[in-house]
Amino acid sequence: MEIKFCGAAREVTGSSHLITLQDGYRILLDCGLYQGADEEMDDFNDKWLFNPSKIDCLILSHAHIDHCGRIPKLVKDGFRGKIYATPATRDITSIMLMDSAKIQENDAKYHNEKIVKKHKLSAKQSKPLYTIQDAQYAMRFFATYNYEVWYHVHPKVRVKFRDAGHILGSASVTLEISEGDRTIMLGFTGDIGRPDRPILKDPVPMPQCDYLISESTYGDRDHKSAPHDTERLKEIIYDTCINNKGRVIIPAFSLGRTQEILYIMDQLYNEGKLPKVPVYLDSPLAINATEIYRLHPECFDDELHDYMLTDPNPFGFNLLQYVKTVDVSKSLNTDHRQCVIISAAGMANAGRVKHHIFNNIEDPNNTILIVGYCTPFTPGGVLRSGAKEITLFGQVKQVNAKVEIMDSFSAHGDRHEMLDFIKNQKESLKTLYLVHGEEETQKHYKTFLAEAGFKNIEIPRLAQVVKI
Repeated sequence: MEIKFCGAAREVTGSSHLITLQDGYRILLDCGLYQGADEEMDDFNDKWLFNPSKIDCLILSHAHIDHCGRIPKLVKDGFRGKIYATPATRDITSIMLMDSAKIQENDAKYHNEKIVKKHKLSAKQSKPLYTIQDAQYAMRFFATYNYEVWYHVHPKVRVKFRDAGHILGSASVTLEISEGDRTIMLGFTGDIGRPDRPILKDPVPMPQCDYLISESTYGDRDHKSAPHDTERLKEIIYDTCINNKGRVIIPAFSLGRTQEILYIMDQLYNEGKLPKVPVYLDSPLAINATEIYRLHPECFDDELHDYMLTDPNPFGFNLLQYVKTVDVSKSLNTDHRQCVIISAAGMANAGRVKHHIFNNIEDPNNTILIVGYCTPFTPGGVLRSGAKEITLFGQVKQVNAKVEIMDSFSAHGDRHEMLDFIKNQKESLKTLYLVHGEEETQKHYKTFLAEAGFKNIEIPRLAQVVKI
């Protein structure tokens, strides 16, 4: 049996790992889109490290686009197997892929209308990675299974999902593989969530494995405690909107991060602690994702179930306004009254929030609140690094607004939380493979895990193949 690391190897996006059994059966774990601007990764999304038509099945850990975003292209390029996921992941993936396809189409249209027109015949026509029709067709291949149910993807391969506590429907993946006279337990953590967070249940440790592919995003740091979130968010909104008469711009992933922020604001509102300024959710995708959250209460923790007894809509309050149209979104940038704008994308590399940052970044009364990880080459990553200027839409803008960072909102476990999640594996593991992390962070995490007693820890490179 072989594992080939086909994405998120010494990188944080583009999750994809190929398992090939002795009989040639091929299982793909995740099929994510690379999100970033590293020139060395320019062609990652266009090319494959395997033949899509030879993949027999895909097992999807969760619906973030860096884990599911190339599924339509996989199908477009020949994949005809089943895509296994939890029911909530399937529902969320459907809107995530439609949104991604729309972005692909719009980007190609912009390139062809603006760039090609300017350079005429010397410019190369751009084509979308996949279209809305491709995304719709890909959804036909999904098959869903609940948590804690063993199911077969092959006569000698059983799979179990367990709640990873990362986003709605997220799962760790355990494969029980029978080859010859041996049975191998192979695990994939997907993205590891955090305990004691709002909305979702805590991550459930995986069955003991012989080999484990584990994420390592925050392997070099610890998050601040959850109670800090509510108070700090209130302080930032009050200081910016009330004291400075400014605006708070929050780049937030449409899935997970946005719902958590809305839930905390809902609690503040019900307690009379939220400053009385308009709050705009300016992301059609986030609005749709929030509706899907409401359809899956089986994923909610006990605290939210109790809260919903007194407030049946934990993601809405009187100050909150949903922004669906482009015209209304644009109008927010000509009306400079104080407000809070929550908008995608979380890394500020696309979507409406990029326009909001462009129009608000030079006003010292405003605040850009970064609420999670951003890859270094994205606008969000540039702002996180403390840059004094940033290039957006081809223009250099001075970073005069305050830039606040609240990593405690992250849906990724920190190094101690990830250790707690995998500590039951320490005695059984033959090899631990670290993926989904920047290389320097992974080196720190490897040392941290070694000090905790883990052995045989590897940091695979992209396209590396290991035999087990």
